[in-house]
Amino acid sequence: MLAYIAKNPEHTIQEIAQEAGITLRAVQKIIAELEAGGYLARHKEGRRNRYAVHSELPMRHRLERGHAIGDILAALGYSRRGKKNSRVRMEKNISLKFLA
Repeated sequence: MLAYIAKNPEHTIQEIAQEAGITLRAVQKIIAELEAGGYLARHKEGRRNRYAVHSELPMRHRLERGHAIGDILAALGYSRRGKKNSRVRMEKNISLKFLA
């Protein structure tokens, strides 16, 4: 979920839910958890939300705390600013489970 939001920070909750194949309520819950943990920030742009991933924060699991969220996103082909490197492509059928 976090990788998808990093790539598509302007997408609505409905678009995220549709792409991930889960309910709106599930996406709302995941986003709320990520915001509460400080991994996401929500900014209003008119009537829409835009999300920013705080890639400098460590992973939540105690065994992975030595790695920042940005390290994982970089391994998936994303730069620190959320843009994807052109040589790595994201397939639609990838499971969009959240990383944190």
